[in-house]
Amino acid sequence: MKKLIAGVAASLTMAGAAWANEDVTLQLKWVTQAQFAGYYVALDKGFYEDAGLDVTIKPGGPDIGPEQVIAGGGADVIVDWMPAALAAREKGLPLVNIAQPFKKSGMMLTCLKESGIKTPEDFPGHTLGVWFFGNEYPFLSWMNHLGISTEGGDDGVTVLKQGFNVDPLLQKQAACISTMTYNEYLQVLEAGIQPDQLVTFKYEDEGVATLEDGLYVLEENLKDPAFVDKMAKFVKASMEGWKYAEEHPDEAAQIILDNDETGAQTMEHQVGMMKEVSKLTAGSNGTLDPADYERTVDVLMSGGSDPVITKKPEGAWTHEVTDKAGLE
Repeated sequence: MKKLIAGVAASLTMAGAAWANEDVTLQLKWVTQAQFAGYYVALDKGFYEDAGLDVTIKPGGPDIGPEQVIAGGGADVIVDWMPAALAAREKGLPLVNIAQPFKKSGMMLTCLKESGIKTPEDFPGHTLGVWFFGNEYPFLSWMNHLGISTEGGDDGVTVLKQGFNVDPLLQKQAACISTMTYNEYLQVLEAGIQPDQLVTFKYEDEGVATLEDGLYVLEENLKDPAFVDKMAKFVKASMEGWKYAEEHPDEAAQIILDNDETGAQTMEHQVGMMKEVSKLTAGSNGTLDPADYERTVDVLMSGGSDPVITKKPEGAWTHEVTDKAGLE
């Protein structure tokens, strides 16, 4: 009888193990906000659980580099901008893009009209705020494309290492600052500056846009069919989350607030952010468009004597995961 009970218990344990959800750890590029709504919505609405996944979402921050986290084994998959990912790959960290939820770039320079800047040709002689930690690559490529030095002087621009806020513009420490359409630009408006007091230059409009918020894994892990299968489930459920967030911006914003442990976010700002982010994810089913990839590579290599990457990457992206996910 004891043997029978033991056998039943062992069978139940094995059955439980067989049905256990697979663990996935996602490292975000920045703090909890609507920029990452698709993942939080997928978690909140049970899309990951329905796919047999137990997903942990790790917020980023000013001292957190997604590339370093995944290199150290702290995440299975990361959200990263392609310039930073390709730069890291060239330096020896074999990151591979497995999906691209963001179809368009939200990056732009926002300038005070009173600075006299009307076109990019007016940049020389001014101070421009630029984010670093991998976010500087699109800016540096653009300046190289324009033939403008970033070493200061009358013929160049002075680069101010900008914190992740809009203070340099508000305090007039810089004529222009880096902003995202869905975040910092809204913060400038919320500070009381009117749109007609500003001049904006979208990287998309200037022909120097590079791909942002994609999903990246380590190349060696893609050799494991079980990992590819797990990532396919993750990407498919994530895109369900993104499409739900696009259609329900208010609910998505509330889900973000529910997951914001800092209490720093507001409903108004997150709703505004969600509506702007939706413009960037619209039309994407998560599958990387090779033409968008090639454009990003061309921009990054057009840096004259100081390009972001020095040669065309090989194996930096794959459709294996999105094909397996059956995205349409």
